[in-house]
Amino acid sequence: MTGKFNNVYVKETSLVAGKLEKEGKLRKYYDKTYNTYSIDKSFELSEVKMNNDAIDILLKKSNTPVEKVDLFVGGDLLNQICATCYSTKKYNKPFLGVFSACATSMESIIVASSFIENNYIKNAICTTSSHNLTSEKQFRNPTEYGYTKPKTATFTSTGAAAILLTHEKTDIKVANFTIGKIVDLNQTDPNNMGAVMAPAAADTIFEHLTNLNITPDYYDLILTGDLGIYGKEILKDYMKQNYNITLENYNDCGTMIYDMNKQKEITSGGSGPVCSCLVNYGYIYNMLKEKKIKKVLLVTTGALFSPTFTFQKQNILAIAHAVSLEVAK
Repeated sequence: MTGKFNNVYVKETSLVAGKLEKEGKLRKYYDKTYNTYSIDKSFELSEVKMNNDAIDILLKKSNTPVEKVDLFVGGDLLNQICATCYSTKKYNKPFLGVFSACATSMESIIVASSFIENNYIKNAICTTSSHNLTSEKQFRNPTEYGYTKPKTATFTSTGAAAILLTHEKTDIKVANFTIGKIVDLNQTDPNNMGAVMAPAAADTIFEHLTNLNITPDYYDLILTGDLGIYGKEILKDYMKQNYNITLENYNDCGTMIYDMNKQKEITSGGSGPVCSCLVNYGYIYNMLKEKKIKKVLLVTTGALFSPTFTFQKQNILAIAHAVSLEVAK
């Protein structure tokens, strides 16, 4: 499903990031960083705190009173998206919780933009977060086991992101979107999420280009969320073999955040819902504001699974949602 927005704009973004993210390649684009994973009584409450920091910074940067925000939309990786729920309650505003795993940020933008486009609301804040140790606890327990990760494994990024969408015209427009389909290609390895998610990214990119009757070079850049170095190559091969499409103006956010030559613990790249935001809401947002690029397609990728289903030997499902941002004319 592909559509267009005509009256939705980005007013401001904010990013907070963890210790290893601060040591990576894009640290200058983060509004706040932390020197420790534990900034509250538990790792889960630390993720709540990161969300609140991101929202508070966004409101201050945009000079927007919270009373002017009509709707919050967001989600995270934790059960019942509890980090988002516990952080959003502080603001006492209407809230829609969403979940597409690491594709949550673009799902949030699609949902919020639909309300703005149809004049139900004027302003909305979309949030997402992830924390390496809350994710490790939930998806790869017991963490005390301390097993060595294979080279295909990705590293859950720590941070929180917020974006303010508005009906008021700004320099950057939310232009096109494609809602992805659930893709199941019989993948079962939770340590190879790039292979799990690459076909879903390919399906969404193909649908987006086909439905809009455009080619990849319509965009200055196409970015996937967190396929990592191996999933990135799988996607390019998959697009060529299945759709005869060559992706040249393409990169993956998970391969851009860290300095993997120095940060050996990162293995094949970053992951988690905030991973794509740490690139898209900072580096890419600034590239658009400075008009170094004018059109970018953001394709966030998510693995829709739980340890319960993995232990029951079920396939790991995947989805990808796409949103394009363009410099407003």
